[in-house]
Amino acid sequence: MRPIWLMMLAAGSLAAATETLRYTVNWPSGLSLGEAVLTAEGNTKFELVLEASIPGFAVKDEVRAWAKGDFCSVKLEKKLSHGGKKREELMEFQPEAGVVTRKTLRGGESKLPLNGCGRDALTMIHYLRSELKQGRIPGAQQTFFGAAYQLSFLYGGAQNVQIGGAYEAADRIEVKIEGPASRHTIELFFGRDAARTPLLMRAPLPLGAFTMELQR
Repeated sequence: MRPIWLMMLAAGSLAAATETLRYTVNWPSGLSLGEAVLTAEGNTKFELVLEASIPGFAVKDEVRAWAKGDFCSVKLEKKLSHGGKKREELMEFQPEAGVVTRKTLRGGESKLPLNGCGRDALTMIHYLRSELKQGRIPGAQQTFFGAAYQLSFLYGGAQNVQIGGAYEAADRIEVKIEGPASRHTIELFFGRDAARTPLLMRAPLPLGAFTMELQR
């Protein structure tokens, strides 16, 4: 599994209260691979904890993000465990210096250019939710998750999606993601409730599209 699917994820409330959302992670066949738990404290702190596995390969990811009230990122922490590979990383956003500083557990450090407000992957999705609440689709922009990625958003229309055996009204958003060495397209389905809750997410893998479905 690639970290790309983390970029799909949204969690939490845009109000001051803490909100927790739970998702099942499903293989194309419908087989459950595990669970993702997403929490948010208002619109300034977000967290993702995911555990999933297939025979011989386990995934446990912990991602935490801090942002200002305008969804401009301050810090992103990642602890990723994919099979036998482990990686820890810290990204610090310094708009006054025009850089994002990336540090790894082993002492590596690099800097990425930053022009004004920068958003990490988790914060970007919350920003998308806030725009949808205002009836807007954001324009193309950059996001950071280790490397810098260019995102573009396309409204795919209203659609009913099946969640927990019942159908719910949702808006489909297609997100095109272009990175230094990859291109992907994912689908996000946001409920039409006041919080614009992420209901369903789909991302491509070599063996087919896996999904994350909100647990009701």
